[in-house]
Amino acid sequence: MKRFWPALVVLIVSGSYVAWRLASYDGNPVALAEIGTRYAELDPDGTEGYDGQFSTYIALDPEPESVAAHLDVPAYRYQRILYPLLARLLAFGQPDWIPWSLILVNLLAHSAATYAVADILARRGLATGYALIYGLWVGLVSSVGLNLNEPLAYGLVVLAFLFKERGRFVPLAIALSLAMFAKETSAVFWLAILISDLVGRKIDRGQAALFGAGGLFVLWQVWLWRTFGTPGIGSGGEMATPFEWIPFMGFLRIGGVSIKALGLFALIFGPTIILPTVYALIQGVARLRVAPADSFAWSEFLNAAVIVLLPFSTFREPLGLVRIFTGVVLSLLLLNVSLNNRRTLNFALFWIAMLALLINQ
Repeated sequence: MKRFWPALVVLIVSGSYVAWRLASYDGNPVALAEIGTRYAELDPDGTEGYDGQFSTYIALDPEPESVAAHLDVPAYRYQRILYPLLARLLAFGQPDWIPWSLILVNLLAHSAATYAVADILARRGLATGYALIYGLWVGLVSSVGLNLNEPLAYGLVVLAFLFKERGRFVPLAIALSLAMFAKETSAVFWLAILISDLVGRKIDRGQAALFGAGGLFVLWQVWLWRTFGTPGIGSGGEMATPFEWIPFMGFLRIGGVSIKALGLFALIFGPTIILPTVYALIQGVARLRVAPADSFAWSEFLNAAVIVLLPFSTFREPLGLVRIFTGVVLSLLLLNVSLNNRRTLNFALFWIAMLALLINQ
């Protein structure tokens, strides 16, 4: 039971958030995706909507030629193919069922991933309640209620590390490959494990499978390039700005728009995003100095490095920021579990308070 209760709590909280949003839209599951008329009705002056709408369009019509018109940046959106395809399969291709299957896939994926985190904790002799650091992270709970890709993508990353704990390296590579097809940001974890294996001079069939997983993703990008004219990898959808070269410059650029906004963002995200990112960088480097082949440390360091260089277009959007910060939350959790660092894990529990951001969603 100690492995199951965190997953049950997460299922209740995430399900309640979904139910609350459904109630606000008179029970219409399509509305959870925040459909915008600009892409649904191809009205250039219409409303923008939000990212979940693109998963819905792909699930309803996965043909690249016909769905491209409904995607703001076709290759960027279509690269996240796994989530809409799973929802379509679960709904047997029935359009009326697809909005419900999109919700169901995320609820199941997120609850199962929380159980997997609890299993890792139990194997390390730690309290399984720490799994709530991951399960109740606002970037994941909000994604469940908005038909976004993060619950499935990071859930598969968790599954990969569970396989790693059990010494099953081929299933690990398969899980990471699927994660990258759910959302490209999970490639950071693939890179972290690959680097750790190379540093540790580990060469076996698991490493070959890991290279194969990366190769499949590269081939996928080539196919996207040939189909849509550009690869899928990028800094965001329409109106996205480039990644920065100066640390946290994307955050500081908010001040160029509004000093008051920068102050408000610093108040909310300074202690919850900026400082934890700096901590993750320092801890990751410190751990790598004594254990250069530690995949958990590489995961934490690389995910934190991504946050440091995030574009202004991500920093200015609170929901987008907490979604991409999921990589830091997960990697920091896993590293400190491996180090039996209860003090950091106890502080990380305060992230649960970030659920207050859902009030405005």
